Amino acid sequence: MEAIARPPAIHSYAGQGTDRSFYLPRLPVEHYQANAVVHWTMPMARRGTGWLNEIFHARFREIMLHAAAREGLFCPTYCLMPDHLHLVWMGLRGDSDQRNGVKFLREQLHPLLAPHRFQHQAHDHVLREEERRRSALARVCFYVLDNARRSGLVAEAGDWPYIGAVVPGYPALHPLAENFWPRFWKLYQAALSPAAAEIKRPT
Repeated sequence: MEAIARPPAIHSYAGQGTDRSFYLPRLPVEHYQANAVVHWTMPMARRGTGWLNEIFHARFREIMLHAAAREGLFCPTYCLMPDHLHLVWMGLRGDSDQRNGVKFLREQLHPLLAPHRFQHQAHDHVLREEERRRSALARVCFYVLDNARRSGLVAEAGDWPYIGAVVPGYPALHPLAENFWPRFWKLYQAALSPAAAEIKRPT
């Protein structure tokens, strides 16, 4: 049985997000472009809580739709936690750029978080080829969705209200629904531009 691909640990960050002299290294920009699949983690500075509610969740989904339109992205899974958030993005176009998408998302969410704010840098895990296979990606996504249960906030992953998917045109699509993955892959293949696979990435 394949090991579950786990997201980056978020238990301790230098300066709790307030030290702007500290930056994690990024891969070359091509790894975030075109048909890239990336698991993004955005912790709150000083582990701030109190911002997460249904109003924020609704606005988050709205802004995610704008990010999807701007950068050509599907989000099969996101999970908003009390002091951080996770999302998985999949690029659809040759000009899709997830770093631009994250910058836009953070800027648009910033006023909704006040007086809290994000750590000064988002964390990412660019999925390797073997992690992008359908069964492997489903496991990565479920690991994200299961955050609240593992943290003891709910008994089952589906009990947490701040999870979902953002696929433009399909607001009811939910990653824990029984038929989610067959539907998602059909929509993804229909939306994926051939140009998205033509990018050349450094080894």
